[in-house]
Amino acid sequence: MLVTTREILNQAQNSGYAVGAFNVSNMEQVQAVVAAAENEKAAVIIQASESALKYAGLEMLSSIVICAAQKSPVPIALHLDHGTAFEMVEACIKSGWTSVMIDASAYDFELNIEKTKKVVEIAHRNNISVEAELGRIVGTEDQISVKEGSELFTDPDEAAEFVERTGVDSLAIAIGTAHGKYKGEPKLDFERLKLIKNCVEVPLVLHGASGVSSSDLQQAIKLGINKINIDTDLRQAFADGCREAFAKNQQEYDIRKICGCARKKMFEVVSEKIRLFSLK
Repeated sequence: MLVTTREILNQAQNSGYAVGAFNVSNMEQVQAVVAAAENEKAAVIIQASESALKYAGLEMLSSIVICAAQKSPVPIALHLDHGTAFEMVEACIKSGWTSVMIDASAYDFELNIEKTKKVVEIAHRNNISVEAELGRIVGTEDQISVKEGSELFTDPDEAAEFVERTGVDSLAIAIGTAHGKYKGEPKLDFERLKLIKNCVEVPLVLHGASGVSSSDLQQAIKLGINKINIDTDLRQAFADGCREAFAKNQQEYDIRKICGCARKKMFEVVSEKIRLFSLK
């Protein structure tokens, strides 16, 4: 069933667990996420970045996810990840998406609020959830790139003011994670997370979770994280599946066998993450 992230995350917040938000770019990835969610009987968030939409096409990817969600017995939200252009946010809203992220974290505090409020106003009129970001996460994810040393951890007091003035449904925070593959072991600022959680009532979002240890992720959930974004781990799993197909037969040309193997690998990773985030 197709629902908003507000419905999914409020339930997660009330019950003390996190929901996986899995990035996709094609049909096989969508199938892997939905199959894993149904197998685990868990709600999931399927999300796509602006770059993924340029690759797959907004109408095409929207249709695939919406069709899969409407046929599924588990709650599924369709979410725009790191929407930086208002035109893209608006296009997703008009195309039936149930959730959008406006990422104006590259701007100063007041301009971030101004841009976020504009999206909240139009989204809430259409019963669509809004995620925003305060602070900057180092690394590269599609068109978003923040150089090391330019990251900015989220200030708890600013987070409280930001949520109150914008009316966002969830807030992505910077506490030490990074986009892309980690060069070393990430160190999460759990004390900062505690302070933010004490100041903010909406569900909190952790970006750049691929490569973070299971123990750290579960600790973050216990301290108030309710949405965890996974992208890099999925790309690696999909690529591993393709390599496995060619290892079995270097001359393989049946795209169904190649992508089918990749889909299976991604299904396994998504299933593992869902169980991890549920704290079972």
